[in-house]
Formats: sequence, structure tokens, C-alpha cells
Amino acid sequence: MSLLSSIHGPRDLDSLSTEQLSQLASEVREFLVENVARTGGHLGPNLGVVELTIALHRVFDSPQDPFIFDTGHQSYVHKLLTGRQDFSGLRSRGGLAGYPQRSESPHDVVESSHASSSLSWADGVSRAFVRTGRKDRHVVTVVGDGSLTGGMTWEALNNISDDNDRNLVIVVNDNGRSYAPTIGGMARYLNRVRTADTYRNLRRGSDSLFHTLGPAARAVYRGVRGGTHGFLSRFTNNEALYSNLDIKYLGPIDGHDLPVLLETLELAKSYGAPVIVHAITEKGRGYQPALDDDADQFHAVGKIDPITGRTVGGASTSQAWTDVFADELLAVGTERHDVIAMTAAMLRPTGLLPFAERFPDRVYDVGIAEQHAVASAAGLAFGGLHPVVAMYATFMNRAFDQVLMDVALHRAGVTFVLDRAGVTGPDGPSHHGIWDLAMLQLVPHIRIAVPRDAERLREELREAVTVNDAPTVVRFPKGTVSNDIPTIERLHDGVDVLARSDAQDVLIVGIGPMAHTAMDVAARLRAQGIGATVVDPRWVIPVQASLIELAANHRLVITIEDGIRVGGIGTRVRQVLREAGVDTAVDELGVPDEFIDHATREQILDDAGLTPAKIAQDVIAQVLGTRIPVARAASAELPLT
Repeated sequence: MSLLSSIHGPRDLDSLSTEQLSQLASEVREFLVENVARTGGHLGPNLGVVELTIALHRVFDSPQDPFIFDTGHQSYVHKLLTGRQDFSGLRSRGGLAGYPQRSESPHDVVESSHASSSLSWADGVSRAFVRTGRKDRHVVTVVGDGSLTGGMTWEALNNISDDNDRNLVIVVNDNGRSYAPTIGGMARYLNRVRTADTYRNLRRGSDSLFHTLGPAARAVYRGVRGGTHGFLSRFTNNEALYSNLDIKYLGPIDGHDLPVLLETLELAKSYGAPVIVHAITEKGRGYQPALDDDADQFHAVGKIDPITGRTVGGASTSQAWTDVFADELLAVGTERHDVIAMTAAMLRPTGLLPFAERFPDRVYDVGIAEQHAVASAAGLAFGGLHPVVAMYATFMNRAFDQVLMDVALHRAGVTFVLDRAGVTGPDGPSHHGIWDLAMLQLVPHIRIAVPRDAERLREELREAVTVNDAPTVVRFPKGTVSNDIPTIERLHDGVDVLARSDAQDVLIVGIGPMAHTAMDVAARLRAQGIGATVVDPRWVIPVQASLIELAANHRLVITIEDGIRVGGIGTRVRQVLREAGVDTAVDELGVPDEFIDHATREQILDDAGLTPAKIAQDVIAQVLGTRIPVARAASAELPLT
């Protein structure tokens, strides 16, 4: 029987010797490689925190002592040690989530999985414990060095230092990487600590000496090691950095040395005030294919061969949305020297790497600091450049105020490219990019494009960067690009007509990739004798005049989008039609305003009724269920379901 299979909760670790804990660490790594290879998921980050997570659960008492992960993609080991060892459905409907999830376990506290927020949570929870008479409880937060590039971390540290009468342990998991190598001044500073010859040589020499001298000398070594680390931290100026904030600092320590981890964490636990434990770890530890991956050390993988690390199932022959954007931005940048690129710690995932390789002095990666990126882009625009800011749609939520007050208010020409927009699937509630259309259309003068295929993405990106007096947005989903849908007619203001019927019964407005769904719906309606016109607005905000004209000549308007239905593009179309005096009924179809659990994109769209069969069925019921002939006058209105 393996040690791992005997672990049903953290207290099962208490009876294990240090040697058994090391054996458990090896078994956990084998488990992660074998199981994540089957399902895909965040492999590299979890391989790097095996010993650290084991030590944390051995020293602290979760859930009595709540654990807060920043970000949650490094929580797989935590799941294993808290009784969740069925990884067969990881990130699939009905299986384990890829991030902490309260519905899974009382050991999970924070689900948001957006970086740099954990210290604010820890600050609040620890204050609450003190005020409610539970001062004996500890709050443990694990924050990656990449998250230190986010401003919220430092806002929280500033406030944590204001009240030292609480049990708060902050573990900095320092592996020098977020997705890719961590950037910025703090990253350079920590890298100097991590690679300092004084630290490495002294640790290596002292370890070797005391292990050679035997058990008695090792006992003495354990007694003086805390003082040695204190000396080292002063030598490397870490203690000076944090002492100015009135927070005790312990480290740097080897995040894979279980005895050192256990002793240091016990010391931190006994301190009775906020403590920072600086643990140096290796992303992808113990798995050579991950260590050999210079890009991101297997930060996130699909299904792979566990032996070689190679993707299984063969490479896709379809082009990804991100790759289309990457190629076109490079072409635009070659033609226009004022176009520069920005991102927030996602140079490779957002497709900016080719641009960075060609124009290294025209790319700014600001770290996990979306708010700063957007405000800085406003300044770059003021200085005569045209920034293209690329990030995941879900992370745009964090910078809404800067879009509104720094970019739009100042009429700055900044283009935002939102990858992973709409329903994304297996990463769960915090990573669906379903809020951007409802949120951003509130911004005055903003222009939002949603391409339906690769050709439209190229067109709309080029159109976006010509706008120098307002923010523009180009958003596209995760995955591969669908086949191009040819345009029958492009109307005077850029709206594309994709399908027409002699009878003008239903106008179907397909937003971006949902134009493919709209075309399928139209075919189903025609089979029932219902005429359908399909249009792709291309630029969904502002609502184009030709769309209003078309709506006035149809009996019913259906809008289909993969953003939230409440306040989405359909709502805006309905409002504009009413303002124009057009009384055609509008059905706004979209995703419900709920936090949606992890599942495939197809499953989620099916749940939301956003499949061609369900949409067509509903429209047929509306049209054929009325007493008015199908070819009735355009001014009549259908009742809504």
C-alpha cells in the first residue's frame, strides 16, 4: 500500500517520519505526472510545491488554520492531502476543479484564482479571528513570486504591517516564474537572492559538513540554522526590505528540503505576529520534460505522454485564434512603427512572443498588474504611440476603472485584445471571459469588435489600430478558429449580411463566433418555411444604423452571444431599437448571469440553450404559435417567451 493512498486528511501526516514524508513527496510527484498527463491541467506549478504543501499541512491544522492559495493553480497537492485523490475527472464536469472550490472541501477557502489577492484575504480573515475571539487560529497564505508584481500584494502588506497582534504566515513560493520568467524590479531582486553565491555556497557547505559529522552535529546545526538564515537574510537585504514594513522575515530557505521547511514553519507558527517565509522552489521539480521546457516549464498542459511529455493525439491542423492575432499584429507592427504591445505577465499565452522577438524594444510586460498596464497605455497613447494591450478577457475585469477613467475619459487611442473571451470551459468560474461585453459597453465612445473568423480578426484588428481618439476592443474565444463564413453583402457601415431569405421573418444577429450558430439556426428555420436573415455586425458597439434598418423590416430579432445575457449586446440592440422607434421584438440569447462551474464549452452552451437546435425550436414555437401569418407586416410585434 502506498503512503499516498493512506492519506485521507492532513492529520494522517502526523505519524510519518521525515523519511516517510520524503517518500510521500515522491509518490505525489508520480501521481501528478501520471494523472495530469491523462486529463491536462497545471502540472509544473504543482510539481514545484510538493514538499512545501506537505510541510504546511504537517505544521498547521487546516481547515482550523485556513489555507489561502495565490493563485489556486498550485493547489493540486493540497487537494491530494485533504482527501481528494480521484483525479480522473480533473477540470471536467463532475470532477475536481482545477482551482480551490468550496463545494469540494472545507479546506478550500478562496476560489477566485486571480493573482495578488491572497494577502488581502489573509489580512481580513486574520483580523476577523482576533476580533471574534479566535486569536489562536493561524491564517496561512501561499503567494507565488509572480504575484508580487501585482499592486494589491503591496497594498495588503502595507496594511498587514499596521497590526501585528495576529497569527498570519505568508509563504512566498519563489520559483522565478509566473507563466514564464517573472519580470520587473522585484523579480530581479529575488533572483539575486536566489542565485547569490554567498547563500548557495554557505548552504551547500554547511549541509555537507554537518551531514558528514553525524547525528550529534546535525542536532547542533538545526539549533543554529535559524540564526544562519537570519544572517543570510540580512546579508542579502531581504530582512531590510521587510523590516521596514514591520513584518518578520525568515529565509531564503530551500523549498524542497523537508526538515528545513518543517523547522522554519514551526518557528513562523510560534512567532505570534505576521511572518514572511521565503521558500525557493523549482517549477516542474522532478519531471525532466517540464524542466527542459524553456517556455513555461509545463505551467499548463493538455493530454501528454507521461514518459516523454509530448502532446498525445497529434498536433491540431487548425489555426488557433491566438496565432491569427499574433501573425497579424506582427504584420501591423512591421508597417507601423508607432504600434507597441503590452501585456500583464502573459507574453506567450496572448500571442505577443513573435512581436517581442521581432521588436524587443516595442513590447512591455508589466507583470501581473493589469491596472497599471491600462493606465500606462493611456500615457503611451498621449506620447504619440498606439498601444495594443493583450490579456485574457477575465482579467480585463480588474482594470475596468482604468479603461473608463484613464483611457476613455482622455480619448486615448488604445486597442485592447481580449483572448479567451466568452465561455472558456475547464478552468471554471473565475476564468470564463463572459463579462467583458456587458461591462465594457458602458464606457463612453468605446468601440468593440467581435470577429467571427480569422479573416474578420485580421480586418478588425487593423481597423482598431486606426482609431486614435477612443479605446477599441477586439475579443475572441479560446481554441481553434472556425471556418470562414463568406459575406453576401457588406452594408454601408460595415455590417456583414451572411444569409438572406425572400420572407423577412427573423433577423438573426450572430455576435462573433456565434455567427456559425446563427447560420445553422437559419437553415433550420428555412426548413420550416420561416425566412431568416443572418448578419454579423463585426463592430457590435456602437450599434450600426444598418442593423436598425434591418430590424425594422423583420418580425423578430434574435441576438446570440457567448457573454452574459444581462446587459449584453442584445440588451443594447433592444435599447437602440426602442430609441429609434422600432418596435420589433427582440430575443436576447446569451449566458445566464451566474458563476458557471468547469465543464466543456459545448456543455455550457447547451445548458444555456445556445445550440442551433434549441434556438431554432424556440423561434419556431414563437413564430408558428402566433395567429399572425408568417409573412406578416414588419410593424407587428411577436410576444416574447
